[in-house]
Amino acid sequence: MPPELNVKRAVFVLGKIDEILAWEKERGREQDMRFVDLGRCLCEVRAGQYWRLDKMKSFDDFLEKRFPDSRRKAYYLMAIHENLTRVPKQQLREIGWTKATELAKVARREGERFESATWVHRAQVLPKEDFKREVERHLTGKETEAWEIIYFKLYKSQLPVVERAIETAGSMLGTDKSRGYCLEMICADFLAGANIREDGS
Repeated sequence: MPPELNVKRAVFVLGKIDEILAWEKERGREQDMRFVDLGRCLCEVRAGQYWRLDKMKSFDDFLEKRFPDSRRKAYYLMAIHENLTRVPKQQLREIGWTKATELAKVARREGERFESATWVHRAQVLPKEDFKREVERHLTGKETEAWEIIYFKLYKSQLPVVERAIETAGSMLGTDKSRGYCLEMICADFLAGANIREDGS
């Protein structure tokens, strides 16, 4: 049975989410400052099913409306709130949401053994990509191979197809896989199909 809808609280929390999103849009890169509050509110919306107040069919539908560019970020913010309860909120704001996302991966894996002070310090002193490699090395026990960032233009009409393909690949391959790995597997699958056609098989 769904929880009884607390309309007054739902109105407050949904309004808070809209306020933060509007604030982020207006200030652009300053959005890191309120990601902690946003993650907490999103978790409450999911737990209390406040999305029903907006006549949505599911929490995913709610996220699709509020985060049309990427629902993935919303889930990252929720993971930060759920897994980094022992880290002071001010420290999370200082390190930013991208590093906090990596921190949440370690906290989820380590559980009660998570050494929050040590990992927060690493997040504070290491550049973003170095910290990400440190987390990956810790979680996998392997050195990460050299990498590079590539850029290409997509039209807005193409984005939903690309995002859906990467999310689908992620659900099939495992949520621990990077978006780059998922894209590589999509391309490998395409090439395998192209080779079959070339061979006439």
